[in-house]
Amino acid sequence: MTAISSAPEDRPRSHHGEYKVPGGKLVVVDFDVVDGALSDVSLSGDFFLEPDEALPQINRALSGLPESTTAAELSAAVTGSLPPDAVLFGFSADAVAVTVRRALARATSWSDHTWDVIAPTVLPTHVNVALDEVLTEEVGSGRRNPTLRFWDWEEPSVVIGSFQSVRNELHPEGVARHGITVVRRISGGGAMFMEAGNCITYSLYVPQTLVDGISFADSYAFLDAWVMAALEKLGISAFYVPLNDIATEQGKIGGAAQKRLANGGMLHHVTMSYDIDADKMVEVLRIGKEKLSDKGTRSAKKRVDPLRRQTGMARTEIIAAMMEVFTERYGATPSELSAGELAAARERVAAKFGTEEWLHRVP
Repeated sequence: MTAISSAPEDRPRSHHGEYKVPGGKLVVVDFDVVDGALSDVSLSGDFFLEPDEALPQINRALSGLPESTTAAELSAAVTGSLPPDAVLFGFSADAVAVTVRRALARATSWSDHTWDVIAPTVLPTHVNVALDEVLTEEVGSGRRNPTLRFWDWEEPSVVIGSFQSVRNELHPEGVARHGITVVRRISGGGAMFMEAGNCITYSLYVPQTLVDGISFADSYAFLDAWVMAALEKLGISAFYVPLNDIATEQGKIGGAAQKRLANGGMLHHVTMSYDIDADKMVEVLRIGKEKLSDKGTRSAKKRVDPLRRQTGMARTEIIAAMMEVFTERYGATPSELSAGELAAARERVAAKFGTEEWLHRVP
C-alpha cells in the first residue's frame, strides 16, 4: 500500500486546509478558487491510498465544484471518483470533505478559536442543566468564546435525557426514599445518577463549524480526544464504544450526549462515574435487560466501573489533570460564569427546567 507524501505539488495555492483524522492520518488540501469554483485541487497527506491513480481522480472530482458545495456533497464527489478496488487507510471521503471546508473557512479547527475553561462551581442541578442551554446559545451567537465547563452540585440527582420517559426510567419509591432531584436536560442519551462527588461531569460549548463534515457518530470521539489524552496521562487507556459510551477494559466509565441549536451552537456533555453507589443507583433507576443486552454484562451494578477504583486518585486531582491537558492542547484560559449568564439560567429554571411540563414532556 502506497503512503501519500505530504509535500505540495509545485506552487502555493490560495487556499490551504489540514485535518488530523482522530486515530488516523493527516489530510492536507491545497487549491485555488476561480469564479466561485475550486480549481487545481491538490490532495496530500501521510495517509495510505491504493491504487496510486485514485489520487489524481480525487483531485479531478473536486476541481470545478462550487465553493458553496456542502460537506456531504464533497464527500459524495470523492466517493464517486474512486475505483471499485480503492482502499483508503487512515482517512476517508468525509475527512477530505472536512479538509476542503476548513480551507474555505467554512469548517474550523480547535486552533481557530479562543477557548475558556470554567472550573467546578457548586450549583443546583436545575441551574447546571439550564446553563447548558444558555451557554450553548451564547457560543452560537458569538457572545461567548467556546468553553469547557465542569459541573458541581450538592443534592442527589438524576438527569434524564431529552427523550426519555420519566415513568420508564425511574423507580418512584427509590426517588422518594433517597430524596432524588429529577431534572430533564436538552440533550439526548440516557439517565445520569449523580450524588455529590460521585461523578465527573463537564460540558463543551462549541460552534458547529468545529465538527463541520464530521459524522454525528465520529464527532463524539473527536470532541473528547483531549479527555482520552488526560486519562492516558493518569494511566487509564479509555476508548469509545459506539455511539456514546466511554469505557476501559474494566468496564464503562461514562457516557456523552449532544445537542445542536439552530443558531450554530453545539453542546457536548459527558458524565463519568467516579465513586458511584451501585446499590442506590439500581434502586433509583430502572435498568432493564434490554438496556444491558448489548453491554456484555447481566448486572447493572457491574456495568459501570468508577474512576476512583481504577485510578486511586481524588476526584479533584482527576479534574485538575483534565483541565491541564485541555489548557495545554488548546491554549485555554480560566473563565467564570457571568452574573448575566447565571441570571438567565435561573430564569430558564423558573420558565422551563423546573416545571412539571418540561420534566414530564415524555411521561
